Amino acid sequence: MTLNSLHIFLVLISGIFCQYDYGPADDYGYDPFGPSSAVCAPECNCPLSYPTAMYCDNLKLKTIPIVPSGIKYLYLRNNMIEGIEENTFDNVTDLQWLILDHNHLENSKIKGRVFSKLKHLKKLHINYNNLTEAVGPLPKTLDDLQLSHNKITKVNPSALEGLANLTVIHLQNNQLKADSISGAFKGLNSLLYLDLSFNRLTKLPTGLPHSLLMLYFDNNQISNIPDEYFQGFKTLQYLRLSHNKLTDSGIPGNVFNITSLVELDLSFNQLKSIPTVSENLENFYLQVNKINNCVTLSHENHQFTSVGTLTGKVLELVYKFNIVQYSNLDCPILVPLRMPFLFHPFRTRL
Repeated sequence: MTLNSLHIFLVLISGIFCQYDYGPADDYGYDPFGPSSAVCAPECNCPLSYPTAMYCDNLKLKTIPIVPSGIKYLYLRNNMIEGIEENTFDNVTDLQWLILDHNHLENSKIKGRVFSKLKHLKKLHINYNNLTEAVGPLPKTLDDLQLSHNKITKVNPSALEGLANLTVIHLQNNQLKADSISGAFKGLNSLLYLDLSFNRLTKLPTGLPHSLLMLYFDNNQISNIPDEYFQGFKTLQYLRLSHNKLTDSGIPGNVFNITSLVELDLSFNQLKSIPTVSENLENFYLQVNKINNCVTLSHENHQFTSVGTLTGKVLELVYKFNIVQYSNLDCPILVPLRMPFLFHPFRTRL
């Protein structure tokens, strides 16, 4: 991984690994329950140490309170908010972060162009709500959109149109099908992270931007991958297709031979053989498939032997070409130094 891509990765994970730890108060030690600024909604808290942030979490609110001018970071998590009136944010058009996770928001009750009027908005998080389609239109300044754990069945192309600065999209745990999102991400040339896991995809959507660095399709019902589907993805490094219905016949010969790829997860599928991959791949997950033969692979003059049919048995990986500790297998697994987690049966999801 280059220094440049490592920097991008570290920026991304700040909002991905800790998806619900937000903002100045969470990241820099500010106490949202300490003394509050005078310029604040009475039921909320605006810490004196960071007066541009307003915390209205866990208050059983049904509507958004009046937001004073000067607030840039607004937190409304864990309430009972069902809708947003079009004039709700008229006083705070310089709002940068709007966090609405764990509410009861519905598309029909989000009025007019309430979000697009926020000309400085960078983060919009509406995870764990009752949305049935992606919200929009959205401001062109947005770089982080999170709509996971809703009931979204479609993403209209107009909802994301013109979002040239958007780098992160979370759409996992919804009800999306490929036809309902094909073309929806067209023109998002800054997009680096797209999570479509835990949806109802039976095939891969078309029209994804080639700028992607991290792409997640795990826990769907995908059975095949079109030939040359990933051609043009020159920066893709993390690809996850675990917990699908992939078979050997559904994977063209070189579809995963992606030079930039460093992690590929094909675990929990129905593969009987090991797909061809790039010699640059570092982490390759194939556990819980139907692979039952030993195969000798070679990467940059480093030859090693691998085996499938891993059904949850613990394998302790030993680096530097040492033999892995194994149980009830007919052949050893030799792991080269550059690929330390090959066939690891346990892995923490991002």
